[in-house]
Amino acid sequence: MRGRHLLNPLLLSPLSYPRPPFARLDARGASRRAVAEPPAGTRRVPLSESDVGISRFASALPGFRGALKQRYSDFVVHEVALDGSLVRLTSFDLPDDECVDVKEGDVDEAQALESFRLLCGDADCEALMGFLERVSEGGDSDVSPIILSADADKAHRSEVHDFFKRNFGYLITDTIEHRDGIQRCIRVRLKPGPRERRDAGGRGRNRKGTGNLGWRDDMAFDSRRSTTWPHHLGKFLRFHLYKENKDTQEALGKIGNMLGLQPRSFGFAGTKDKRAVTTQQVTLFKMQASRLVNLNRKLVGIKVGDFSYVKEGLVLGQLMGNRFTITLRSVVVESEDVIKAAVDGLIKNGFINYYGLQRFGSGSVPTHLVGAALLKGEWRNAVRMILDPREGECDNINKVRECYREHGDVCMALQNFPRYLITERAILQRLKKYPGNYLQAIMAIPRTLRLMYVHSYQSYLWNHAASMRVEKYGISRVVEGDLVYKKKSPFEEGAVKIVDSEDLLKSQYTFEDVVVPLPGSETLFPGNEVAGIYHKMAEKDGINLSESVHGVNSKPAGISLLQA
Repeated sequence: MRGRHLLNPLLLSPLSYPRPPFARLDARGASRRAVAEPPAGTRRVPLSESDVGISRFASALPGFRGALKQRYSDFVVHEVALDGSLVRLTSFDLPDDECVDVKEGDVDEAQALESFRLLCGDADCEALMGFLERVSEGGDSDVSPIILSADADKAHRSEVHDFFKRNFGYLITDTIEHRDGIQRCIRVRLKPGPRERRDAGGRGRNRKGTGNLGWRDDMAFDSRRSTTWPHHLGKFLRFHLYKENKDTQEALGKIGNMLGLQPRSFGFAGTKDKRAVTTQQVTLFKMQASRLVNLNRKLVGIKVGDFSYVKEGLVLGQLMGNRFTITLRSVVVESEDVIKAAVDGLIKNGFINYYGLQRFGSGSVPTHLVGAALLKGEWRNAVRMILDPREGECDNINKVRECYREHGDVCMALQNFPRYLITERAILQRLKKYPGNYLQAIMAIPRTLRLMYVHSYQSYLWNHAASMRVEKYGISRVVEGDLVYKKKSPFEEGAVKIVDSEDLLKSQYTFEDVVVPLPGSETLFPGNEVAGIYHKMAEKDGINLSESVHGVNSKPAGISLLQA
């Protein structure tokens, strides 16, 4: 069962914080998000804390106001890994057990294309340039292979194969023959990744653009990346992702486009704020570190490093937490004594461990509403909420959204939606392929993001339960029916227990031990009145926490999580 401590004591490190970190506190003393002025041309209408269940606080001190995230560099986030280590970007070196061809890092694509023009001619070079452009754009549909001009010279074909191995390691070439049994050509395609599929006979699919030209496309796609992985290396590459002013999906989308991978190929423990400087761990299956390190000279506002090979990939929730370094600007306060009192109160009392506003999105359609629609199986409604115009977004983007809502023209929308809107474009690509099939459209969203929508709804219920617990029983004591982690086996399977009268007599648990569960179909709920708020809020939204409405299998640790 997944639980979250109700109270979060504030831990300050003198090495990281020479002065106490200040946060906007309201009259009840809760840490609260200050709102920076929105950029020109936007209409920001943020959620309020009460909208997402935040209504009770740890103290009643007077507070002050300040501007949070006035600059993206004012908000620095370091992920805390499960072993307690702080995730930082410290090295671009390759792992000790991986060798790299130094020449690979020195390849200049423009120079390589010019060499290819001399080797194969203008027509083939133009075809390759178009192919590389489609690879960089990404998208849900497969990138079609290209077939170079017919070439009867075997020695020349070998030279072309060697050229691609030296200059474009993420591409594969092979020789195919025409149905006339005479002509031979070189086919160029992406290396297969997790997205490649085979038919029942193990053969590669007939790709569009090749089947109608007379060329045989019935040879199995290359699978060397899967079969010759060094036995002494872990099958997952783990690296640290550093990004500035970009959300996690956007950053991984850019890296994926350069590697020819879909966003779903990446594993990570959680998404990080967009308007921030963040560092987190990411994993990829059977990927060489040398391929990623060479991207650093091309990426803007994104860096990757601290490479290692591990046995398991990351999934959502596999982190101890996040560490924030926050700068507040334009502070408005009656006196410095108010600031000192507020910070002292925060250090003494800690704060209620609510899920903050960023968990519920910055648009006019909160992510927990999308999550609720998914849990009810309302696929069309979920798609509509993701694609519809939203307040707080630039006018030109909203015009594109409005145009799609009025006309429903998927092809036109794909032309107009910018490529950084990965979720929207993935949905549209799938609707183009399967018109009217909104479940297919939802499944086109990267799995980690689908789960984030559902986790957002879980967080919404958790906040309401936490507020109800504080309102009903206060924050000074443990009461009968509270959930706590057992003292001898914290964080292990079945380690959560319901406090009984005997536990209260022994006084072995304090309020800091109290946890509030994330709701799901097999969740252990508190044995007091707090349990009722989960079911009351969910039933109001048309959701039954004990069963999966849409028929997709659920997992014990949470609400039905759309695992497909």
